[in-house]
Amino acid sequence: MNQENQTFEASMARLEQIVRAMERGDVALEESLKLFQEGTELVRNCQKLLDDAQLQIKKIMTAPDGSPVEEEFQDEP
Repeated sequence: MNQENQTFEASMARLEQIVRAMERGDVALEESLKLFQEGTELVRNCQKLLDDAQLQIKKIMTAPDGSPVEEEFQDEP
């Protein structure tokens, strides 16, 4: 699957797999480099997804006149 089309959760799960594999230390150098490259791309994808989510939140939390809308956090019972 193209990493740009993966969900944030799927990307994070794959990153965890890569970290575990590399921490075990039983991966050949060439494979380690491939995993590192894949992990780097996943991190970029996750950061883009987080940035996009932040922009959406800012749009939602902006009043029609462009001023920020602040609401108190209400803990649900």
